[in-house]
Amino acid sequence: MAEGTVKLTIDGREIEVPRGTNLIEAAKQAGVEIPHYCYHPKLPIAGNCRMCLVSLGMPRMTPERKPEIGADGKPVIGFMPAPQIACNSMAAEGMVVQTQTPAIIKARQGVMEFLLINHPLDCPICDQAGECRLQEFAVDYGKGESRFVEHKVHKPKQVELNDKITLDNERCIMCSRCERFMRHVAGQDCLGFVQRGSHVELTCYPGQEPNTNYDLNIVDICPVGALTSTDFRFRQRAWFLKETKSICPNCATGCNTVVSVREGEVMRQTPRDNEDVNQCWMCDYGRLQYKFVNDPQRLQAPLVHQQPVEWQEALGQAVQALQGARGGIAAVGSARATTEELFLFNRLARQVLGASLVDCVPRQGEADHLLLNADRNPNSRGASLTGAAAQPLGSQLGTIAQGVREGRIKALLVLGEDLTKCGIGPELLAQLETLVVIDLLPNATVAAAQVVLPGVSFAEKRGSFINAKGRVQRLNPAMQPVGEARPEWQILAALLRALDPAEDFSTLEGVFAQLAQEHPALAGLSLSRIGDQGIQLNTETAAV
Repeated sequence: MAEGTVKLTIDGREIEVPRGTNLIEAAKQAGVEIPHYCYHPKLPIAGNCRMCLVSLGMPRMTPERKPEIGADGKPVIGFMPAPQIACNSMAAEGMVVQTQTPAIIKARQGVMEFLLINHPLDCPICDQAGECRLQEFAVDYGKGESRFVEHKVHKPKQVELNDKITLDNERCIMCSRCERFMRHVAGQDCLGFVQRGSHVELTCYPGQEPNTNYDLNIVDICPVGALTSTDFRFRQRAWFLKETKSICPNCATGCNTVVSVREGEVMRQTPRDNEDVNQCWMCDYGRLQYKFVNDPQRLQAPLVHQQPVEWQEALGQAVQALQGARGGIAAVGSARATTEELFLFNRLARQVLGASLVDCVPRQGEADHLLLNADRNPNSRGASLTGAAAQPLGSQLGTIAQGVREGRIKALLVLGEDLTKCGIGPELLAQLETLVVIDLLPNATVAAAQVVLPGVSFAEKRGSFINAKGRVQRLNPAMQPVGEARPEWQILAALLRALDPAEDFSTLEGVFAQLAQEHPALAGLSLSRIGDQGIQLNTETAAV
């Protein structure tokens, strides 16, 4: 047995767990689910729902302090007379845990009956339907009829806790997850319970509604439909959503997420567990920055002189214009692009077109105490690693602007940025002979371009980001690109191939393989090996 561990038996299965592990977590390792509501692995234990009742026993000891052996040759187990809550019971050496005895099942049925006494029968209109732990455990421990003949207690409904969260107190089961999260994780002690017995209600302290950047996490951890996201409320049923594992593109933390889509529209973005990145939380800023994907003004076809054309014609026009401007070209990329896109962008700009000035646009904001990074770009490390950005990021943008002003730069290749917001205004763009832009939404730079090639959002493509701590993580497409838009790596690969037939990248895996071959930090990796949890790079070889 390893040092610092204990052996115990759960439903006949012997397991070894670290000392101090509670029985809910220990049972998971044995493949046993113990039902619970108030317990959450990242919050202080409250022990108030009583759903996780189990039967606990320890070997009986003789007066000589040796285990008493029964007729079957095994230690005799003495069980405690009353059920115990698993969330606040720690695994101990030799402990025996029973989770499915008739007495335990009856006790859980009793807890479930009390929880359902005043709970409204509004599952058909509840936003939590399909994701509700009360529904799920009611199947196992609920009854088909109720012995309760009195009138249900009615409580306030559709209460706006703040502009992001709506509360329905009738559905609350007083698990206290929300108030513990706000106090211990978000850092704002603002929620509590008032009244007594069946009349208990969740409420804000007077004048102290939740006002942090993490409020919506209490919607995620609410096991029932008491707390709902005002943004998502009544928009879609959970079982109609297609869920895809992805990465938040709104800062350098790179929170792991699930993007939920219905019929080509992103409905919500929620956190996904990753202990090395965001645990199981996500900031509200990143969570709600998805609506641009659904913008009806998305660019859906290539444009030449602002007129829609076929892809072949647009690529031909772009190639012709860029070839004619060799020697006077600069390139501005985006650290919101994937590492593969930035690799191709840098290769196209520097090696094929001969641009000496290549940079990416920096984005800075205020960091917070938990997850939000001051770097609002998700892939600044990827931009630096591939050579697509100057050091520090954005330091060559002024030189590019000056070059355009003086007429030394006659053409610009732009990937996913509005240059008018970073010192290269419309008057400078008007001086250019050639402006080729790859983007997904209209802006002033797109309006000034001779050739516009429509790209896609993070929710419509594959690729990788490298976060602020040097962890490479994978994006997955949650939906098809809108209109005729294409992933940017495909657009860049097509331009490379047209300008130099030797530069032939037909698959994203091929792009990553070449990227890994040229950059030691990624050596030996592939997109499939990155997996759903990402891989930490050697920060000494991964450029900052």
